[in-house]
Amino acid sequence: MPSTAHHRVPADDAALAASGRRAVQIEADALIALARRIDGPFSAACRAILAGSGRVVAMGMGKSGHIARKIAATLASTGTPAFFVHPGEAGHGDFGMITDADLVLAISYSGESDEILMLLPLLRRQGNALIAMTGKPASTLARAADVHLDVSVPAEACPLHLAPTSSTTATLAMGDALAVALLEARGFTSEDFARSHPAGSLGRQLLLHISDLMHTGQEIPAVPAEATLAQALVEMSRKRLGMTAVVDADQTLLGIFTDGDLRRALDTVGLDIHSTSIASVMTRNPVTIGAQALATEAARLLETRNIGSGLIVVDAERRVIGALNVHDLLRARVV
Repeated sequence: MPSTAHHRVPADDAALAASGRRAVQIEADALIALARRIDGPFSAACRAILAGSGRVVAMGMGKSGHIARKIAATLASTGTPAFFVHPGEAGHGDFGMITDADLVLAISYSGESDEILMLLPLLRRQGNALIAMTGKPASTLARAADVHLDVSVPAEACPLHLAPTSSTTATLAMGDALAVALLEARGFTSEDFARSHPAGSLGRQLLLHISDLMHTGQEIPAVPAEATLAQALVEMSRKRLGMTAVVDADQTLLGIFTDGDLRRALDTVGLDIHSTSIASVMTRNPVTIGAQALATEAARLLETRNIGSGLIVVDAERRVIGALNVHDLLRARVV
């Protein structure tokens, strides 16, 4: 059983908060110091990555390994193909994942991680470019690298100066700095980001088009201008979109009739739904949308134009080619 003799409860909440603030301040100071060192070697690292034809292979042991994984994930999602390889596993077969076109980003605060140093001759023989992130510019790894990025910190936030705290924060920030600089250098756009995150909210906003959601063919509610209000209501009931398009013989949109139009029509004294033509009660010149518009544009139109039913989708000649309502946008999690 581990001893609990040295476990001590802090005196009060103020002491706990003071410890937390002290840790954050130490790490903030480390980041300020780091910013002053983003200069020539940093630019050289960016140029080496941009010039490469392969991927960035991030590696590190322990806490540095966790940071390397995150840096690889950030690079990959912002336009720089990257992945993580565990240095220990690389010595037992996973080195085969690294091609001669890849650039290796090796992370070790001491610069003396045995598992990484063991791979250096193999990387040199294969011709891989090597970028090292260490806190020791005179270390073996730093001296072996083509580019060394200094992530040293004045002090760890850990009061025992044992647990990697400020050093891992600085290393993570350096990785983020690389990702952002490369992103801007590549002209990476929000649309590019969305393609890397198709299941995320941004992916849905930037990749989902009206054509992906709209009802087509027999699912489109539509009646001719000669139809009666009763016939239009039957069509609306069958198609269950809360509206129907009113079209001519060429399927050109003449108007729209919605649940809201129905409520207004029923206020008319003496209205006979079997003799009233739909053309006399429809909304003319309704708001429409094109099939290639983004789904978010449909959501914006519904909100800004206070449309409660849905939208008719038309082509360049205003022929009806589809329809969608707010429920379609909700199912797609666009709104």
